[in-house]
This record gives sequence, C-alpha cells and structure tokens, in this order.
Amino acid sequence: MGQSAEIEWRDGKVPVSARFDDPYYSLDNGLAETCHVFLDGNDLAARFHDGFHVAELGFGTGLNLLAAWRLWRGTGQGGRLHFTSFEAFPVDIDDMRAAHSAFPELAEESSEILDALGSGPVIDLPDLRFELIEGDARATLPRWTGRADAWFLDGFSPARNPELWGEDLMQAVAAHTAPGGTAATYTAAGDVRRALQAAGFEVTRRPGFGRKRHMTTARMP
Repeated sequence: MGQSAEIEWRDGKVPVSARFDDPYYSLDNGLAETCHVFLDGNDLAARFHDGFHVAELGFGTGLNLLAAWRLWRGTGQGGRLHFTSFEAFPVDIDDMRAAHSAFPELAEESSEILDALGSGPVIDLPDLRFELIEGDARATLPRWTGRADAWFLDGFSPARNPELWGEDLMQAVAAHTAPGGTAATYTAAGDVRRALQAAGFEVTRRPGFGRKRHMTTARMP
C-alpha cells in the first residue's frame, strides 16, 4: 500500500513504467488496443446491462475505465456500470491527465474521473460506480466480496511482472467471476492461458492488436 508508480515518457507521449520497463498501453494506439482487446474481447457492447460489473487487474492510467464508460454511454445503457480496479502502484493524477490528453475523444469521461478521484477510492456517479483497490492483488483480490461479469487482465508483461499472472491469482479471478463471465488480455503467453484453464475458464486464442499476433479470451462456464 502507498507505493506510487514511477513514469517515464517515451517520445514525450507514451507513459512507460520505470519499475517494469513496460509501456502502459500500445505504442501504436492505446485506445484502439483497449477497444480491441478488452471491450471487443469481452463482447461488452452486446452484454451490458444495469449493474454490469467489470473488474480489472492493473488500473494504470485509467484508459480502460474511460473506454468502457464511453462505450456504456455510447450504447445507450440505463442504470449504472460497476467497475473495480486492483492496482499496486497508483499513477499520479497529473500523469493520468497527461496520458489522457492523447485521447481527446475521452475528454468528457477523463474530466469527470479526474475531478472525482481526489475525493477517495470510491466514485459514485449517476451512470458509474468505480472503486480503486490499492495494494498487491494477490492479497486484496481474495478478500474482495464482489464478482465480475468481465475481467480486464491488464498487468504489465508476464515476463516483467509475473506476480500478476500466477496460478493462485488466476484462481482468485475465477472465484470472483459470475457464471458465464469472461476475461480478456493482450497476452497469449502459454503460462497465462494454462493458469486460466486450470482455474476453470474455457480459453481461446484470438488475433491480437497491432504488432501482437495473438491475445487471449476466456469464459467461465
């Protein structure tokens, strides 16, 4: 708890974790990657309903939250989207603001989130309930009382951040997934796919985004 992210800016515009030496999102187009991997990978547009709950390993700059919330609004949903993120090394709000500036189409959602984040880890808005749970997900997720309809598995590369992809954590993800719930991730690493399968998910390899040949989706029977 209490550890913050250390960020370096590649080419002056892409945030990179100094701790993990890995960018927070695709060097090609972070928003397009989020839409391809997490929104389409979980088939969110067709599945949304009031109270739909997205959970995420790795909040990062908040890009995935903004994109999911924009999709929620764009598809004319009623009620509220629930979104929970687990993050060990929170990004400073000023760094988030700088990262968001690369995606002007998310300006409205970004402004609302950044204004609200300073008031605490839980944000209650008319169409969104968001909670940021700080700390090592290996400790915080097993204690979580929620269950997600869709997971965004968005930790840094398994080669650089293996703690966020281990079998025990994937078991915890499965235990906090609603029946018929899904998960998606940009990685197609064999260890990750096997850990998801061992946890009870049906796992599929799909075409990845940009330079990544493959990605992974999973469904809980």
